[in-house]
Amino acid sequence: MDAETLPYALDLVAGSGVCLSPEKRTALRTSLLLVRRDYRFEQVRLWGRIQGTRGAYYVAEGLGPDRAGPRSRLYSLNCVDWSLLPPPAEEMIPMTAGLKGRFQGDPSYEYENYDKKEEDLESHMSDGNDLALVKEELRLVITVDQIDKAVGIVPRGAYIKTPLGPVHENRSFEGLSLTEAKKLSSYFHFTEPVNLKNKTLLEKADLDPSIDFLDSLEHDIPKGSWSIQVERGGRIVVLRSLLWPGLTFYHVPNTKQHGYIYFGTGEKNIDLPFML
Repeated sequence: MDAETLPYALDLVAGSGVCLSPEKRTALRTSLLLVRRDYRFEQVRLWGRIQGTRGAYYVAEGLGPDRAGPRSRLYSLNCVDWSLLPPPAEEMIPMTAGLKGRFQGDPSYEYENYDKKEEDLESHMSDGNDLALVKEELRLVITVDQIDKAVGIVPRGAYIKTPLGPVHENRSFEGLSLTEAKKLSSYFHFTEPVNLKNKTLLEKADLDPSIDFLDSLEHDIPKGSWSIQVERGGRIVVLRSLLWPGLTFYHVPNTKQHGYIYFGTGEKNIDLPFML
């Protein structure tokens, strides 16, 4: 959610339980605009909130000229003071893969990583070291990145890919019609495509390479992992992820207004295939 239109956008997703006090709304909008100025971002978005047992992490994203390029992420515990998160890396994933349960809400909290291979754990202990400790800040980095890659979505046509590669906002995008907004095929994952590379030349013939450069939601596994609802008398279309409960996307048909926000515990619904 863009920091500029944050109060209005939060009202649109209030039906999903995304509620903040007037004080926090004001603090978030003001502090995010200051973050954009201080870090010289072109755009700052409120990514969401991960609720812990003792506190909550408010997460924001800073974007550069290339909207699909690397993003800088920040977190705050009080909606005012923001700290940069380290960029996600492949070697971080095994370190946090075995961590389960709720977040604590303390970035300095340390988990004991029991998910290491037994021989690695024995050699580590034989050297006189303690169990491998993983800070919650590291878990936060990987969780936010996983949620963003799995369920961060945009409407078809909202972004355009230039011949040189960078992705920019499509200034001619005027929103989806209500009929199109009800279809999963009208929404794309805003991350590196996977299924698109496996399509045949015949399937790619009907695609526009400038706007159809991302993976569509209609091929998501498991099928039925998205809920589409039309609210407020057809004035807003809301998508909710059942795989990552707490992710809410909204789009106002025939306008440029769209966005998503995550308000949850940072836990994946691994039982979803058995629930459908």
